[in-house]
Amino acid sequence: MEENIRALVKSLLSRNCMTLTELCDKLSEKTGKSYTLNSLIGKLKRETFSLKEAYLMAEILGYKIEFIKK
Repeated sequence: MEENIRALVKSLLSRNCMTLTELCDKLSEKTGKSYTLNSLIGKLKRETFSLKEAYLMAEILGYKIEFIKK
């Protein structure tokens, strides 16, 4: 079963007792760019965030992304 990115991020946020707003704040701190709640929600809905942003979100949530050859 393929899970959409938005649902996956929301699930990981819930597991870590973090809100999307807190994730925005932490992304802004780490990158120096301004992440707003609306911009992050839009990126999640459209699935248009960069791989770098995905790595940062994973790191903030205490995970790492790994590519494993089949």
